[in-house]
Amino acid sequence: MSQQAPVILSNSTELTARKKGLLRLILAAMRPHQWVKNLFIFAPLLFGRKLTDLSAIGSSLIAFTVFCCLASGLYIFNDWLDAEEDRAHPEKRHRPISSGLLPVPIALFAAGVLFVAAFWLAAMIGFKFFFIALFYFILTLSYCLLLKRLIVLDTMTIAAGFVARVVGGAIAVSVMPSHWLIVCAFLLALFLAFTKRRQELLTLSGNAAEHREVLNEYSVSYLEQVNNIIIGAAIVCYALYTVAPETIEKFGTDQMIYGTVFVIYGLLRYMALINNPKNGGNPSKMLLQDKPLLMTVAGWAIYNAIVIYHLSFQELWTLLFK
Repeated sequence: MSQQAPVILSNSTELTARKKGLLRLILAAMRPHQWVKNLFIFAPLLFGRKLTDLSAIGSSLIAFTVFCCLASGLYIFNDWLDAEEDRAHPEKRHRPISSGLLPVPIALFAAGVLFVAAFWLAAMIGFKFFFIALFYFILTLSYCLLLKRLIVLDTMTIAAGFVARVVGGAIAVSVMPSHWLIVCAFLLALFLAFTKRRQELLTLSGNAAEHREVLNEYSVSYLEQVNNIIIGAAIVCYALYTVAPETIEKFGTDQMIYGTVFVIYGLLRYMALINNPKNGGNPSKMLLQDKPLLMTVAGWAIYNAIVIYHLSFQELWTLLFK
């Protein structure tokens, strides 16, 4: 008995370790750092003047969870499709599926569970939101299967996914999304998508097409020209939105224009950061790792909250910390 006990304990410990390791691999395959992109869902909460509505906040959080589950499930599915190509990438070859550490059947089962959970939660919000969630799912699935191989359409599809987040967030809190807000979100997402393609070309050099077929259609000079156009369009579009008559009438102020400073600084800093190939082209990781960029986003949100809700600094302090 005394000689067998250590063996039983060892097997139990090994099994527990395997389970924990498997859960870590599934979580890694879900790419939780990419959930930062789903913060677009909360834009209608801010601009729809719903920040003090607890019911709206709850619906936004559910909507955020829905898109996190959908995105994570689709990341797993896409990693399974791209496993061979990812092995040619210096970073992506270490992903759980492409590295072979996470068994494909388990990964796809996890993706299925995420999809079921997402659509169940989406149905709780309502039919319109469920439809937007389904649209995002089909759009991203189309990207995984075909659209990611088509020049320009690949980045436009990614940008359309961000628009779906904004529209979904608006439906969740029962506000009408502004056309300006939709266009600004689309341009910002398009800029991030094109900069990512540029970074992939620089990082992978001559092996770029082996990793992503569409990269054979792009060139660094073309992407730099496109980014210059888009960043200018995004800044101008946002500035025009802040001084549009309907915006001033809705919020009762013309002070939102000064928040454009945060937008300009944030975009220009991001461009400066991607000039260093070591930073890669992942906007989610860059936002979380670069403190000035993170502070810029926070500053932009706080400034707009002050202006839109006509808060004094004392009222804002009370709202945040009491």
